[in-house]
Amino acid sequence: MLDLLAAAGEHAEPTALGLNAGGWVAMAMIAVLALMLLAGTPKIIAGILDNRIGAIRKQLDEAKALRAEAEALRDEYAANAREADEEVAALRASAERQAEEIVEKAKADAAALIERHKVSAADKIATAERAAVDELRAKVATAAAVAARQLIADKHGEAADRKLADQIIGEI
Repeated sequence: MLDLLAAAGEHAEPTALGLNAGGWVAMAMIAVLALMLLAGTPKIIAGILDNRIGAIRKQLDEAKALRAEAEALRDEYAANAREADEEVAALRASAERQAEEIVEKAKADAAALIERHKVSAADKIATAERAAVDELRAKVATAAAVAARQLIADKHGEAADRKLADQIIGEI
């Protein structure tokens, strides 16, 4: 390949109007830039960038507002949670007091009921004892009457009865 270049020698670069290919590319770039400046491209680009900056600022403002709202909600929920915890503690304390009162009342009611049952049982026992004593007295009286009748029948004959009847008549 070196041989080929050496054999060809130096050749001249083609030009047009005194400009080579690189010069024409530079001229085309200058022309395009000049047309862009004349058409107002920097203003259009600046407007587009300003619009994007405005949209981004708007999004940031919305994000700040959402963050502030979220923090307010978080604080509100935290306050509600604290209030709920306090209310639960108050309800628990109240329930424990009520339970203690119920237990104390139940103990007092049970003691009163036991006392009433004792009194009722004592009354029933006393009534049963009186009934048993009365029944026993009745049986003893009946047995004594039967025994007396039997003794009188055994010890008194007709003669004794006449004597007793005469005595009674004599007293009258």
